[in-house]
Amino acid sequence: MTTKTTKFPLAVLAAAMSFALTASADDAKLPPASTKTGLTYDTDMKPIFDVSCVKCHSGDKPKAHLHMDTLDGVLKGTKEGKIVIPGDSANSQIIKAVAHTTEDEDDYMPPPKNKAGIAQLTPDQIGLIRAWIDQGAK
Repeated sequence: MTTKTTKFPLAVLAAAMSFALTASADDAKLPPASTKTGLTYDTDMKPIFDVSCVKCHSGDKPKAHLHMDTLDGVLKGTKEGKIVIPGDSANSQIIKAVAHTTEDEDDYMPPPKNKAGIAQLTPDQIGLIRAWIDQGAK
């Protein structure tokens, strides 16, 4: 009886390992998700978004066509695509933006040195948003 083995090209294996290391390195930069359960947009997220996001992301001409003043608006996302992946906070664009782990500093939210003087989110606030997303973004 012979056993057939498949040889995995070394380049493919190296690329996969590099991706895994990069993803975990980015994840390590993120504040951990909160342990609070039962999070909802109305009760837990809206107060954070009202202070830190809604000034620019609401109204008739929201920046990036993103409405953060409603759950539907947040889930719809921007002109570029979705910012929330329910169940997967580490890969949700909103988390990368508020934790300042995106490659492009122009994507940091709220922008550093913004004219409105809006403070950056705290690790606890980012952790709450992560937990909300991981719990399904309801």
